[in-house]
Amino acid sequence: MTLDQSRLERLLGRFVSDFGAAGFAATVVIGDKLGLYSALATGSATPAELADRTGSHPRLVAEWLAAQAASGYVGYDPDSGRFSLSPEQEFALAHEDGPMYLPGAFQVMVAAVKDEPKVTEAFRNGAGVPWHEHDPDLFAGTERFFRPGYAANLVSNWIPALDGVQAKLEAGAQVADVGCGHGASTLIMAQAYPNSRIVGFDYHQPSVQHAQRVAANAGLAERCRFEVATATTYPGAGYDLVTVFDALHDMGDPVGAAAHIRQTLAPDGTFLLVEPVAGDRLEDNLTPVGRAFYAASTLLCVPHALSEAPGTALGAQAGEQRLREVATAAGFDRFRRVAQTPFNLVYEARS
Repeated sequence: MTLDQSRLERLLGRFVSDFGAAGFAATVVIGDKLGLYSALATGSATPAELADRTGSHPRLVAEWLAAQAASGYVGYDPDSGRFSLSPEQEFALAHEDGPMYLPGAFQVMVAAVKDEPKVTEAFRNGAGVPWHEHDPDLFAGTERFFRPGYAANLVSNWIPALDGVQAKLEAGAQVADVGCGHGASTLIMAQAYPNSRIVGFDYHQPSVQHAQRVAANAGLAERCRFEVATATTYPGAGYDLVTVFDALHDMGDPVGAAAHIRQTLAPDGTFLLVEPVAGDRLEDNLTPVGRAFYAASTLLCVPHALSEAPGTALGAQAGEQRLREVATAAGFDRFRRVAQTPFNLVYEARS
């Protein structure tokens, strides 16, 4: 075997980075759960001071802070021995309602890794791993990961880009949010369009129950409800808008789901589809973003799709052409991209 030393060194460098990142993800989840980031946002601190603010063990906090500083997630002043958050770090790590809150994404990945044995077995038997069989942190983390992007873009950018939809919602429309999970997208629309009536559907009963509680606590239950139903069987008809946010690629029958959506739309209704950003070719997606989505897709998206008949597994990097083929097979005449963010592509489908 002849080895190229420079290539080997680059591979080892990648290993060191990935090995650290694999463990570091859990430290972000710990910091989020214990309020360490938000406490540090109140002012710089020594490990002992931050431990006192959060009621945590000072030795563990010291090690946690060192890991954060080594990863560039907090700043460190060696002269004073104090740690701090820059405005950018605080923006991304300490404000859950902000448009770029990062800990939710780490919660998703840590939860997914916990179920590696189930996924490994799926490689052997092809039976897949249903969404509801994953660690419960996955459901909360998914909401917290996606909600900031929806809050920043759904009402201000994505809906205005649709043909005539914003005016319908403002006047009063019937909306179905399919695969709604904890209902983050559903509730954002309900808050923004008080004249419309919105129903969120998801097959996962605990997520639906969570969404119902949130809607009730927010005073939105009269114009926003949640029901347990699958994407191919949810009830109702004449919807002015049906939405699917980051979920179509997870479904075992995406064509069947899209066909059911078309059948439940009003004659001039709109299907809003939001999917992870991706190119049509594998080589287009060999990027840091593609790497993250392929990893999540291996652990979560494809295993779930394989657990549902007929087992069509688009994967989180399906690309626009593949999604267009799904929409066409479902009977939609028009399919166009209307918006893009660093992590999402947004499409409108109409008959």
